[in-house]
Amino acid sequence: MAMTRRTILKGLAATPLVAAAGTLLTPAEAEAATIDASKFSLTSRPSNSHGGFTDLIAGLATKLTEVDATTVIADTNRSATHLTGAPGTVEAFATGFAWDSGDQAVDYWIPQGVTTSADAYGNGVYPAGGTNRVVLVSWYFETDPDDDGVDEYALDKGLRLTFVDQTTATEPTYRHVLLVEPVRTGTGEYSFNPIHKHAGGVLWYGNLLYVVDTYKGLRVFDLNTLFEVATAETDVCGLHTDGFYYGYGYRYVLPQCHAYDNAGTYLRYTTIGLDRASTPDSLMVSEYSLSGTVDYTDGAFNGTGPGTTTPKVVRWNLDYTDRQIASLTASEAVTVAQPKIQGVVSRNSTHYLATSAGPATKGSLRTFTSGASTAGAVCDLAIGCEDLSYHSSGASGWSYGESVIWNVSEYAGKRYVYAVHADGS
Repeated sequence: MAMTRRTILKGLAATPLVAAAGTLLTPAEAEAATIDASKFSLTSRPSNSHGGFTDLIAGLATKLTEVDATTVIADTNRSATHLTGAPGTVEAFATGFAWDSGDQAVDYWIPQGVTTSADAYGNGVYPAGGTNRVVLVSWYFETDPDDDGVDEYALDKGLRLTFVDQTTATEPTYRHVLLVEPVRTGTGEYSFNPIHKHAGGVLWYGNLLYVVDTYKGLRVFDLNTLFEVATAETDVCGLHTDGFYYGYGYRYVLPQCHAYDNAGTYLRYTTIGLDRASTPDSLMVSEYSLSGTVDYTDGAFNGTGPGTTTPKVVRWNLDYTDRQIASLTASEAVTVAQPKIQGVVSRNSTHYLATSAGPATKGSLRTFTSGASTAGAVCDLAIGCEDLSYHSSGASGWSYGESVIWNVSEYAGKRYVYAVHADGS
């Protein structure tokens, strides 16, 4: 049977963990340890095989109308439903929304990552000096949504990003855009291709969007540079034979502008989160595993080879001035023997994890401290819980009475984007 991205990465029923001494650990007692952070490193890559990202994007700008994220936020075309109570199994509920009926039911687009304008800027609004309160969600296209080994959909449309305008929380609206990689055609024309990845986690930091690439590292997109394209062709991406550019029917495309490739010990880039409590700000990457042991045999991993296969949380410092990674060597790495980690956010040495349990069992928000031996449950999350985003109560432009953590759930008919109280209350 063919292994789809969904088959590889989705969770099944939870399995017990075994400690070094052979005793069973309960789900609230997962081992954790500090390991050598210098083993985890990245290389900065400003180009692909078609040329420099800057040059490729500049070439597209001569052909297409360039816009920024504020244009997209002002041009939403779908309505979400504000949630007045906790959806499904969610505890400690604060706020949230559900997609429209089409996006709730669609089987080939699957939501994964979540980040908000409270990640982008400390006061919670976008752009700097603006007033927009925004949630971003990433989706990947699944050609075999029922996992039967047969592709129900022949055309993989890659990744899309949803801009949700939460400025009026009771009336959220949104628009999808297509994530693309700029390229040149065989005849040298500027174009772009879909990105066939999982996008299990996203992080919005200033004008930049970081997207995890499971086997390779991080892809970076500049939210100041999107392009408006024609919409008539829903099965065409890039420059078409009619001379127009298309993005599978979406009005806007967001081109990749940079990459950070894994260069150290193998790391599974499953999900990503921001730590605004650290000095400097930092990003966290965590690893998914089915039963507490990370698999490095299911894809072509960048790096120098596998080290420990215990799931890890790894930190890289960020540069506030240009929003790029400040040092290519990780500043912290910890292991936590926790299966099915789908999301991570941190506050200094305190780490929060979203852990899933398949299509019929509630997820869990858990927390542990760097170097500690156990992780404890904070509250229940939705079935199919995925990525996390921390939203501090100190975000003066978009604040809640207490800090909250956003989460997104993936399964059709049970898809919610919601925030829970960070302390589980």
